[in-house]
Amino acid sequence: MPYSIMLDAGHGGRDPGAVYNGRQEKDDALRLTLAVGEILQNNGIDVQYTRTTDVYQTPYEKAMEANNAGVDFFISIHRNSYPTDNEVSGVETLVYDLSGLKYQMAQDINDQLEAVGFVNLGVKARPNLVVLRRTRMPALLVEAGFINSDVDNELFDNNFQDIARAIAGGVLDTLSSEGIIENDSFRVQVGAFRNRRYAERLLNELLEQGFPAFLDDSGPYIRVQVGYFTDMEDAVEMEQQLKQAGYPTVIVQ
Repeated sequence: MPYSIMLDAGHGGRDPGAVYNGRQEKDDALRLTLAVGEILQNNGIDVQYTRTTDVYQTPYEKAMEANNAGVDFFISIHRNSYPTDNEVSGVETLVYDLSGLKYQMAQDINDQLEAVGFVNLGVKARPNLVVLRRTRMPALLVEAGFINSDVDNELFDNNFQDIARAIAGGVLDTLSSEGIIENDSFRVQVGAFRNRRYAERLLNELLEQGFPAFLDDSGPYIRVQVGYFTDMEDAVEMEQQLKQAGYPTVIVQ
């Protein structure tokens, strides 16, 4: 069975969250949450959402929805705010306490977001937050930059897909490093390069065609791979699609 994650887009409906120059946190959070969810689904994760439209739910209702669904993880996505505009920028992820798998996942997400260009403000304990206190599964809240920081907003808008891939990548990194999905996961490799520029060129080409591609630079070569599948048949189906598009492929674990 695939692992399941409840994704929560912060705020919604009559609660706009933080607001800056007409920009509302609830809108950025929903857009990013849906993008992250699509990537995770393409990588074999069972994704559920607290909301997919502009509706209001209390934090308690969100936590109870996750508990009732029996998901393995809960991730709430927000934008941050500071009392003074354009004074602070960066990403931080909040957890109930600094321990366990949730802490590792929060660190992995922050590391990935830092690679996109954000300042990494670290992982912080917030035991008073309802969505972290009342959920029964590992839970975290990602603050994807400050909404009242022009620097962060420019980064958010110009690198939106990279940010979505960073959050999803942090989740997958944790599950892989902890051995949760590593032994029965499959990817389709399309290329391996020593030159990062060539790898990124192929990556962007695949992404433009809608393939859930990513870079794996954990070894001596920078490998361009597609998908993260728990079912071999799904990997084979993706491999066939890539071959039909004209790419050389090999399925790897």
